[in-house]
Amino acid sequence: MALPQAGIDTATIALWLGHANPKSTDIHLHADLALKERALARTVLHEPRSTRYKPTDSLLAFLENL
Repeated sequence: MALPQAGIDTATIALWLGHANPKSTDIHLHADLALKERALARTVLHEPRSTRYKPTDSLLAFLENL
């Protein structure tokens, strides 16, 4: 589990372990909670600023004249 933390690609680890498919390696790497926490931290959604639309005076004057 230290290899992915060091930046080693999963496909490279799969080759070192003799796995024909990198998916076979995932079962060994999924248990690293620190790695999961870092990945989840990068996906935090930022709350959009909720500001109310305020029309300009000229737009309000235009609408009032309709």
